[in-house]
Amino acid sequence: MKYNTIDEANKAVIDKISGSAPFLVDVVPAKDKIKELNDGKVLLHAGPPIKWEEMTGPMQGSCIGAALFEGWVETEEEAVKMLENGEVTFIPCHHVNAVGPMGGITSANMPVFVVENRSEGNEAYCIMNEGIGKVLRFGAYSEEVINRLKWQKNILGPALSKALKLTEDGLNLNVMIAKAITMGDEFHQRNIAASLIFLKEISPYIVQVDMKENNLKDVIQFLADTDQFFLNIAMAAGKAVLDGARKIEEGTVVTAMCRNGKDFGIRISGMGDEWFTAPVNTPQGLFFTGYSQDDANPDIGDSAITETFGLGGMAMIAAPGVTRFVGAGGFNDALSTSNEMMEICIDQNSNFTIPTWDFQGACLGIDARKVVETGIEPVINTGIAHKHAGVGQVGAGTVRAPKECFEKALEAYATKLGLI
Repeated sequence: MKYNTIDEANKAVIDKISGSAPFLVDVVPAKDKIKELNDGKVLLHAGPPIKWEEMTGPMQGSCIGAALFEGWVETEEEAVKMLENGEVTFIPCHHVNAVGPMGGITSANMPVFVVENRSEGNEAYCIMNEGIGKVLRFGAYSEEVINRLKWQKNILGPALSKALKLTEDGLNLNVMIAKAITMGDEFHQRNIAASLIFLKEISPYIVQVDMKENNLKDVIQFLADTDQFFLNIAMAAGKAVLDGARKIEEGTVVTAMCRNGKDFGIRISGMGDEWFTAPVNTPQGLFFTGYSQDDANPDIGDSAITETFGLGGMAMIAAPGVTRFVGAGGFNDALSTSNEMMEICIDQNSNFTIPTWDFQGACLGIDARKVVETGIEPVINTGIAHKHAGVGQVGAGTVRAPKECFEKALEAYATKLGLI
């Protein structure tokens, strides 16, 4: 269908977003859904395309950990040599219907959530949350990290897969997000309510799974302990919804935002798969004891798909409890942030009404034109990784998407339309 104006096209895109129906239907090894992972030594990474030598410490650390997890090598030194020699192929998660938090490194045998967008018939994938502290996504690769990944592969993933198969129709993520946003979550830095809702919904099925009782107890305990577990589900939901919406290849709606530690990249609906990049910023925020801003790695990860979906920093007002954690002030600051973000969005999503915002819907449809016109850059809630490989998370904060990405996207779209 051809649209007469950019506004008409944008309306069609955001209608697909608000009319989406994401369901969590399975957890499987990544290679079962992403065929590219079956072609030798292949790793997926966060953000737009990047080479090994351009990666910052946390992403390189994640690559080392993935190589150890997959059994390609036995030592860190062997892993570094293999990676430096170009023996591993790198693919952005976004290029294969996936997203990855922080480093985003995803390998063949890592279990991934499978989210089906039933309104459009497409799927998206994301690895599971490992908890906090020394974890692969932040670049840590100690024996503890690798053992946890193996446990997720052998116990957690299969248990959740079997439990989801016992549900009648999978788990309706729109319903879960709608509930949790009224309970103080924004789905990037705060996922406590959503993670508890997930545990509430899945536990009756987990206890029916045919596995050893102590394994099932460990699964439930891990889910109860992991406040951020739902984040990766929300990421896969955002990817599934926005990939469905970008089937309309017209307009200026932002359909992806992501970072690889070097570049910040965006896609807009009218330019399909093309990336528009600019140097990434470094998050500002609060740090764990013993760390400071000097330790912070430049912004990294695909988790900004939540902001692209209108959540995360865009919905700061939904989670005033998290503003202090990311160094963003108090309630009035959260209100100011969401009001500011509405200035660069087309509409509001009535699926996700926010009590602390007088029951207004979450932001819907970042418009690249409005970002450039107003100079307001989207705000992103984010974890902060240490700049050196192997250390892990050192804090949390906020960061802005560079306006240059949006300027480049609009120039390219104007050229495509024959306007310049």
